[in-house]
Amino acid sequence: MNTIKLDSKHVQMIAHRGLSGLERENTCAAFVAAGNREKYFGIETDIHSTSDGKFIIIHDDTTGRVCGGDNMTVEETTFETLRKLQVSNLDDDQRSRGDLILPTLEEYISIGKKYEKVCVLELKNEFPKEILYKIIERIEELGYLEHTIFISFALNNLIWLRERYPKQPAQYLLSKWGEDSMEILKKYDLDLDIKYTEVTKELCDAIHAEGKIINCWTCNTAEEGAALVEMGVDQITTNILE
Repeated sequence: MNTIKLDSKHVQMIAHRGLSGLERENTCAAFVAAGNREKYFGIETDIHSTSDGKFIIIHDDTTGRVCGGDNMTVEETTFETLRKLQVSNLDDDQRSRGDLILPTLEEYISIGKKYEKVCVLELKNEFPKEILYKIIERIEELGYLEHTIFISFALNNLIWLRERYPKQPAQYLLSKWGEDSMEILKKYDLDLDIKYTEVTKELCDAIHAEGKIINCWTCNTAEEGAALVEMGVDQITTNILE
């Protein structure tokens, strides 16, 4: 499969779970594939904590969809056990790519840093405050916090982020725009990351009027991407567009 070209003008393109249209999602291979393409502004991924307080990169709460075998709950499993799992290739052949394993936070950040891409890190589920700060502090230690955007559906993650890091770029993930959505963005100084089918020109204008950024997920066709560009989005999160 080839990437799909989009005349995105000044819109920033973000590779969803890495370049997941070409490589298995949330693997170092997908991150490097995005890193090697100039068109991508950022590389998005998902982080979970393990049962022993370490961090692993995977989207789902369980391992079965991407790793096969026993369907383990990520947050109830040790880091060592998770790192031993083989991630299936896009064709689901468990044996075809021995290099595909669940990445660490450090591996993800190091790839973003090497290729000078912004790291767009989704905080999965609601973390205890002390665990959330451990994630942020680790990125700070790696020297890449200034180039990281945090996103989350769990509003408390972003509220707690704001308590200690009032100026850190952060986007509130939404599936639908609600009556109180704008007030939340304004109260906690958050940008918006919303399902692309919810985007309208009126919404883009309203977000921009508040001096905020609108990102959208997850658009994978050139026609819909072009429509989003015309509506005025600032960022498009995608598996395959570039």
